[in-house]
Amino acid sequence: MISEASPRPKAALGRTLAVLALLPILLIVLGSFLPSYPLRILDMIILYAILGLGLNIVVGYAGLLDLGFVAFYAIGAYTYALLSSSQFDLFLPFPLTLVIGAVLAGFAGVLLGFPVLRLRGDYLAIVTLGFGEIIRILMNNLDWLTNGPQGISRIRPPEIFGWALTTPLDFLYVLTALLVVVFLVVWRIEASSLGTALSAVREDQDAARGCGINTTRVKLIAFALSAIIGGICGVMFAGMQLYVSPESFTFWESLVIVLVVVVGGVGNPFGVIIGASLLILLPEMLRAYADYRLLLYGLALVMVILSRPQGILPRRYGPSWLMARLGGRH
Repeated sequence: MISEASPRPKAALGRTLAVLALLPILLIVLGSFLPSYPLRILDMIILYAILGLGLNIVVGYAGLLDLGFVAFYAIGAYTYALLSSSQFDLFLPFPLTLVIGAVLAGFAGVLLGFPVLRLRGDYLAIVTLGFGEIIRILMNNLDWLTNGPQGISRIRPPEIFGWALTTPLDFLYVLTALLVVVFLVVWRIEASSLGTALSAVREDQDAARGCGINTTRVKLIAFALSAIIGGICGVMFAGMQLYVSPESFTFWESLVIVLVVVVGGVGNPFGVIIGASLLILLPEMLRAYADYRLLLYGLALVMVILSRPQGILPRRYGPSWLMARLGGRH
């Protein structure tokens, strides 16, 4: 009985990975035919999808509302800007700055995690919002380090083992690979014991603690992993724009990333990708209506949230559901 049943999960996993591989293939094929401007929009969709997947660990899996996620994004961006520009005449290799940016952002995530361990709901949201604003104000006021509101320019384009990333198509390849890696990591977290612990924390922290779950460690891990992904995205953003300033990391950016998760589907990686596509494409589609752009944008979001309160793709229709369907379990 065991030998006959055991191959089924592996077969289902193989079929699921094959289906999931269609998305990156489609992105690369589509990108090879797109002009420069639509290709840049596609790059931003992928970037925000990765940001949403990172925030989803805290908001979707742990149930902790983080309104300061843009702080980790900013830390990664400024790390690359400072270490790969003429600001201090440091031009470190891109892979090294990527690791440094991720580590610094992860450290900041742990620092944020400690003070908010006992906070929930609105209080947690207010503290994380304040943290995001503190980082932005520091970037704006530390002229000797960040060049203040003028920002940092003359950033060297990223280079990976001799391959210079200078075109939107170059970044499409890297961002697509990064999306695949982050998606698989987030999916693995969801299906692991850590994912079970995060789910317990989301449902009832007191009950989770009573069951022997170290809620302190679980929440710190969630904040750290989420921040690391945010820092990596920040490094990629600085490499794409070759210019960073505090204006790129306002509360509005944090709100957009939260909306990517909420509108797409909290706790669902597929939904996050859909949410990123909608949140980035919608403003571009409304450019022809400049006078009413924000009004139409807000109305569209309200309609989506009212019609789909659990998100466009609810939590239950995630990768595990797809794997169960492909494995023949309904």
